[in-house]
Amino acid sequence: MKILRCALAMAAAASILSAAALFTAPALAADAHKPPTTMTEITARDFATFTVPGDVKLYRVSFSNQYGMEIVGNLFVPAGLKAPGRTLVIGHPMGAVKEQASCVYGAQMAHRGFVALAVDQLFWGESGGSPRHGIAPDLYAETFNAAVDFLGTRDFVDREKIGIIGICGSGSFVISAAKIDPRMKAVATVSMYNIGEMRRSGINNSLSLEQRKKVIAEAAQQRYADFLGGQQAFVGGSPFTVDASSPATRKASYEFYHGRGEFVPQGEPFEINTRSDKATNAKFMNFYPFQDIETISPRPMLFIMGEKAHSRYFTEEAYAKAAEPKELVIVKDAIHFDLYDKVDMIPFDKLEKFFRKNLK
Repeated sequence: MKILRCALAMAAAASILSAAALFTAPALAADAHKPPTTMTEITARDFATFTVPGDVKLYRVSFSNQYGMEIVGNLFVPAGLKAPGRTLVIGHPMGAVKEQASCVYGAQMAHRGFVALAVDQLFWGESGGSPRHGIAPDLYAETFNAAVDFLGTRDFVDREKIGIIGICGSGSFVISAAKIDPRMKAVATVSMYNIGEMRRSGINNSLSLEQRKKVIAEAAQQRYADFLGGQQAFVGGSPFTVDASSPATRKASYEFYHGRGEFVPQGEPFEINTRSDKATNAKFMNFYPFQDIETISPRPMLFIMGEKAHSRYFTEEAYAKAAEPKELVIVKDAIHFDLYDKVDMIPFDKLEKFFRKNLK
């Protein structure tokens, strides 16, 4: 009898769990406070860091992520689009904003017939989030998941034909996003950084374990100051000055961020441009984007890197760990920063071919 009662209780519990799994709660009142979805055409055509072709329409869009935080982007739409089209989400380098690199890709890919959305990461540029320049790898990945939410609910987008491009640090964020979002049908990275490994170990393992622990300890101490309303502190970023003795990589970073690609978001002090919030910077220490990268398969992956890029070993590692189908493209003579905005070096023909083939 006891066995029978136990079996009946277990059956009843299973029935309750099954019913709970099918239950869908109504929208809570808090959902009303999510930022609205907007789409406004931008009529200006002249931008310092990118060019909008004449056959492309440009819009400023905004939408909410899953946590009620506002994401802002520039949406590039082919002027002659006749039917729901192939669409790309594009992420900017770590420390940059959409106007730097990702809008270059958006404009060029729209010229080739793709709808393309260049987003500002949360905590950066026009997107929401506090503290400004805050580090939150999971939320960075969520930005791309939320971009698919937005695009997949537009009538001019074919939700079965959405791909994703991550430049520099965004290369690791789009991998993180794609691992848990099969709506992203094809993934490309350009000049990718494994930003978690870079923060843990430095470029080419130049950071010792003791140095890493010091960074973590200083970030933890900064939390006290932040909690008490003290002055926000920043770390890293592109150098603000270089000289003849500066390493080549620093010179190249300076040339882009304080030269041809310089862009300071409205209202942001120049002194913090490209820098990260110190207290949250330690979040990168727990970010392992290449773990389980093989689970993205059978969705295809395209890895693009410069032949002379200081960062190429990140791409080589990701490519080695990824499962088929995958492809590695090495751009002759290119350094890391060349593939941000030098349209004569960026392999747009390859990107077009890859996404046309795999978004079908």
